[in-house]
Amino acid sequence: MAERHLIHIENSGEDYLCAMDENLLRGMEVLGRRGIPVGCRGGGCGVCKVHIKSGAYEARKMSKACISEEELTQGIVLACRVFPRGEISLEVIGKMAKSVCAGSPQPAD
Repeated sequence: MAERHLIHIENSGEDYLCAMDENLLRGMEVLGRRGIPVGCRGGGCGVCKVHIKSGAYEARKMSKACISEEELTQGIVLACRVFPRGEISLEVIGKMAKSVCAGSPQPAD
């Protein structure tokens, strides 16, 4: 069984475990949110954009039409093409943010 890492979604305050051989998008899907927009799953549509705030990960090839070199250097990636290599804290951005955060428990102030 692959090693699993804790993934923290800053927008919602939720955590989930994601195996090293599982991409971050698949891990989010198991949270049970209805309507998480999923496109091509191959890094070509840009629907699953996230901003990695901290943590180690492996990023596979993504379309330059979806993610620019500048975004990559800032930690903005596509969740379908990122695999955790340690604990990660991320912010969901773009089209997916509303679906991931809708109905989730809000973090305490």
